[in-house]
Amino acid sequence: MSPRDEAARTLLLDRVASAGAAAAPRCYGRVTSVVGLAVTVAGISGNVGDLVEIGTEGTAMPAEVVAIDNDRLNCLPLGPLHGVGKNSPVLSTGLPLRIAVGPHLRGRILDGLGRPIDGGPPIAGPGAPATAETVFVENAAPSPLARGRVLEALSLGVRAIDTLIPCGRGQRMGIFAGSGVGKSSLLSMITRGTEATISVIALVGERGREVNEFIHNDLGPEGLARSVVVVATSDQPPLVRLRAGFVATRIAEYFRDAGDDVLLLMDSITRTAMAQREVGLSVGEPPATRGYPPSVFALLARLLERAGPGERGTITGLYTVLVNGDDHNEPIADAARSILDGHIVLDRRLATAGHFPSIDVLESVSRVASTVTTTEQRQVSTTLRRLLAAHRDVRELIEIGAYVSGTNPEADAARALLPQIDGFLRQEMHDQTPAATSWAALGELLRKEQDA
Repeated sequence: MSPRDEAARTLLLDRVASAGAAAAPRCYGRVTSVVGLAVTVAGISGNVGDLVEIGTEGTAMPAEVVAIDNDRLNCLPLGPLHGVGKNSPVLSTGLPLRIAVGPHLRGRILDGLGRPIDGGPPIAGPGAPATAETVFVENAAPSPLARGRVLEALSLGVRAIDTLIPCGRGQRMGIFAGSGVGKSSLLSMITRGTEATISVIALVGERGREVNEFIHNDLGPEGLARSVVVVATSDQPPLVRLRAGFVATRIAEYFRDAGDDVLLLMDSITRTAMAQREVGLSVGEPPATRGYPPSVFALLARLLERAGPGERGTITGLYTVLVNGDDHNEPIADAARSILDGHIVLDRRLATAGHFPSIDVLESVSRVASTVTTTEQRQVSTTLRRLLAAHRDVRELIEIGAYVSGTNPEADAARALLPQIDGFLRQEMHDQTPAATSWAALGELLRKEQDA
């Protein structure tokens, strides 16, 4: 079956399910208890993932079934619990969360449930463009044998990444860093400088103040025009924060299936995992590694595997990983690193020294570098890494004046070229350098070392 036929079949099934739900009798249950974030409902049946509406029609609050205990449904709200009490009416919708997708989403800002929050025209229902489609948020990852291979580099406009940690079309990479070392600024820089045809950006658990600053200062009108932004701030219910990552991924999948090269940026996968931890603990799941229940690690694989190359287009995924206490071996960072195809490490020492982007290139790696670069490119990249490693080995000796020139020829060459190397790795946030220009500049820099 061709991708177009498969997309048409999926759309038809969605419409049939929606029509069936609309024609079904309205089934009401009642709230039996509210404990913490969890609402227990009796009197109706449902499946995990289905939506219910709590309260009277017109003011009902949506909630999602997350667990089933005998004849009772454990639901988590997608809004505030104020006004919900014992015997509050609950309507079963019989359907999981759905969102509207289509080319008209370019330049729009959505909430964690896929609803517009930018004051623009509607994206679904009356007044929406004819190209709008309604799809379920949950979706299966591409078959391992149906995936395309990652064979072509994707320029991100950042010299340090494009040359030393090259990213391929359809690759999934993590940006590992503690708080306040420039993750969001690097993401905005990549959004403006990438060759991808569209960017889908998920801001999960962000401070409300930072959202407007990111959109207007970091992203800018040019970046927003070629992006879709999904926002779930830290004050939103955990299920909304959790769903934001899935909503953004589903939107990216729509554009990928249409043949686009999509850049999916998620900030951060750690806060998505924290939201799942809140969900799991609220319904009685036992805590495991550092308080994270087992469902968190299953969710990471389920979400991250949905990115990558499809039969037509690609989703190149960049996921920020917030490492608590700069511990790069904490559970979420370790699990994400094992799933992703590479990692970019941001260093606090570089950030405090004013080195932007604060990428520690020696600790960063791309697992597809050998397939998306030429032999000549790999040679110059390896040479620069070797020089940086040699300088790192003798840096402490240099600082205390104990290093003797001539002891290590590579360290001597690195010391001579260090100002030029530092200038190459530094980059202003509004400076976007095409990959071809970055490779040419790196080759010219290393020719000076050979001539010397």
